[in-house]
Amino acid sequence: MNTGYDWRPEQARKSLNRILPEVETMFSDDIKQSVHEWQKFKNRLYAEWERLFIYLHQLYGWQYDFFYTLQQIVHSLVRYWMERPAELKSLDAKREADPFRFASEKMVGGVLYVDLFSDNLSKLDDHLPYFKKLGITYLHLMPLFTVPRGDNDGGYAVSDYRAVNPDIGSMDDLAKLAAALREEGISLALDFVFNHTSDEHIWAQKATSGDPDFLLYYWTFPDRELPDQFQKYLRDIFPTIRKGSFTWCEDMNRWVWTTFNSYQWDLNYANPEVFRAMAEEMLFLANQGVEVLRLDAVAFIWKRLGTNCENQPEAHTIIRAFNAMARIVAPCMSFKSEAIVEPNEVIRYIHPDECQLSYNPLLMALLWEALATQETRLLEYSLNKRNRIPEGCTWVNYIRCHDDIGWTFDDQDARDIGIDPMGHRHFLNQFYTGDYPGSFARGIPFQFNADTGDLRISGTLSSLAGLEDAVTRKDDELIEKAVRRINLLRSIMMSIGGIPLLYIGDEWGMLNDYTYLSDPSKAADSRWVHRSKKRWEAREDLADQNTLEWRFFHEMVKLINLRKTLPALQNGGMEVINTGNPHLFGYIRTFNHQRILIVNNFSEQQQLMDVEHLRNCNITGDVVNLLKDEILSLGNDMLLHDHQSVWLDISGS
Repeated sequence: MNTGYDWRPEQARKSLNRILPEVETMFSDDIKQSVHEWQKFKNRLYAEWERLFIYLHQLYGWQYDFFYTLQQIVHSLVRYWMERPAELKSLDAKREADPFRFASEKMVGGVLYVDLFSDNLSKLDDHLPYFKKLGITYLHLMPLFTVPRGDNDGGYAVSDYRAVNPDIGSMDDLAKLAAALREEGISLALDFVFNHTSDEHIWAQKATSGDPDFLLYYWTFPDRELPDQFQKYLRDIFPTIRKGSFTWCEDMNRWVWTTFNSYQWDLNYANPEVFRAMAEEMLFLANQGVEVLRLDAVAFIWKRLGTNCENQPEAHTIIRAFNAMARIVAPCMSFKSEAIVEPNEVIRYIHPDECQLSYNPLLMALLWEALATQETRLLEYSLNKRNRIPEGCTWVNYIRCHDDIGWTFDDQDARDIGIDPMGHRHFLNQFYTGDYPGSFARGIPFQFNADTGDLRISGTLSSLAGLEDAVTRKDDELIEKAVRRINLLRSIMMSIGGIPLLYIGDEWGMLNDYTYLSDPSKAADSRWVHRSKKRWEAREDLADQNTLEWRFFHEMVKLINLRKTLPALQNGGMEVINTGNPHLFGYIRTFNHQRILIVNNFSEQQQLMDVEHLRNCNITGDVVNLLKDEILSLGNDMLLHDHQSVWLDISGS
């Protein structure tokens, strides 16, 4: 007996061959109208079905009506493909022919809140020339769906995935904007909040009314017996707001699992109806022209008693099943992972069959760590171990985003180089809230946990890098120091392996905005300090050129334009090098015959990279510093001024 026999591929084919004839009969009139397109769809269906079947069987194969689940999934796939606009089907074919488009050096992302940037979706269309001038090629719009009035976690408590918040527009407006962006070569990215819904979602309302089918859409309990057993292992996400992960619902007379806020009800993915319903919401968004879905809170979507209910194997299986469905219906769409967890777990979500893109929280946290310490030991050590990801995938590198900064470096990495991780996090929190002597930062504490000592940091790039403090002091020397820090971080974001993602506002030096404190619905959430409604228009008149905003913007545009001319900066190899100096962080980017050496000085003082370490990079003579278009003679040591970055073309060395 061959115990290694896997029966699933054969049964996958059998199940599809049983289901598909019925579906073809049901949709026969539509199929006759597009026989060629239908055949292409079937080819994708058969190519992806085996793995989709295996994923679904792993999740739901134990249930008595598993074949019904398969039938419903195939029906959903066919129906949403039938509804997919012809323009998007053409885009699918184009993207299938260029599957590594997001690895291009020409890919540059931007992220913004629609209401804070342009009031509404229709006005956002007016700013396309600004995005084109900046060089953006994919635009991520923060949550814009219908949410409860008042507290809604900045849009992450969704009440309807098929309706845009009426304050900013309609689904028709969104589809029109997606088309306009495509016309300009800009891909649209949206958040897919799929761990939970708001308590005002129709599913939650039906559950509250006692509908037994929709009670199973969420994790609800009649008493505290099971919640107390689960809670032993769970961490508090927003400890200053609430303790525990369960909320009593008076109307339902039951406890509800609420990992984040009491109005965000966790979905029960052990129920195949939840999986199918959320897959249909995903495909609906794909059919509006969304090309990238940021999968929110991926770590929390599967619950298992006796664990912390984070990063469970089934979470990966669910995402891979979604990935297979997207490949079948809308192959132009990619997934971006948002997993702000331990570094080893972050990487597990990154795979061509799971999330092709991933935020890089480790890089972000360690750049701020190096800026505070003026040393690059932890940055260099960690990236040497943890930056490699599967071929066909890419990091999304950011300095700031809508969220807080958590110090997500690996504790063992810190210990390996003689750093106490807990003490170091305490130092970083003191430094970035301005409580450490000599700190230049003006960050705001976020969610202090008295039980664990954990704290995160809010604030804009410019305020955290010292510009707010310098401007407040009206000190020109401090302003220049802050400018150099900001430019250093932006240079790394644009040159290190992956897609740079710019938090819109940082391109012109946006400072903290404290007006959120006067809004009762926002005052308790310090993240609103960097979610500013301020906007700066890039004008070309002489008066504008005397401002810091004009200077920041044009230096950013210059950097983006330079990036797009350098094939070595596509998502190819990224080799972290030993610079021989604990204040310098260096790496080599390579593609074909082009090699670029990037060296960054995190010190407040000038530093040297000695000739021996330069020779280890195979540099023996003159090279071009691409940032200044100047020739450097590197037969001797290389001098870098405080917070200077150099991009050296060493292709000929």
